[in-house]
Amino acid sequence: MDDVTFRPAGADDVPALQPLVHHAYRGDRARVGWTHEADLLDAARIDEAALAESVADPAQVIILAEQAGDLVGCVHVTDKGGGLAYLGMLTVAAPLQARGLGRRLIEQAETLALARFGARRMEMTVIVQRTELIDWYIRRGYLPTGETRPFPATDPRFGIPRRSDLAFVVLEKAL
Repeated sequence: MDDVTFRPAGADDVPALQPLVHHAYRGDRARVGWTHEADLLDAARIDEAALAESVADPAQVIILAEQAGDLVGCVHVTDKGGGLAYLGMLTVAAPLQARGLGRRLIEQAETLALARFGARRMEMTVIVQRTELIDWYIRRGYLPTGETRPFPATDPRFGIPRRSDLAFVVLEKAL
């Protein structure tokens, strides 16, 4: 994974970005990797309209990871103000997971949050049932704040829950 390059996404990247994110999180193709939500949620992980809004918003950056011209990962950083940034949509193509690219994307996100947004803290939310993923983030320095947030179960933009007890745990790391 040494030949991976990183850059901010632009509007032209949205059509390729949406299927990358979807196939890393949802559906049978996602099951190749270990970070999927296929057992918890159905439907698209994100749509092109939401991605286009994010790319156009100066308070948000989607960092792309490319290898030999192919899109292989991304991470979304949002300036929340007051020294807080939000890390979301960490995505590595399912066949390439567990090779260190996720760690590198987090490093890129943290560096950008500090330099561009002046963030002193990075926050994220993870579905509480995804304990293996939460443990992975803890090993990266993200600690549970003790706060949980409800899953937007009635908003199909976030997916269709396969169970009724979904919620988010909030993790945070000092930058």
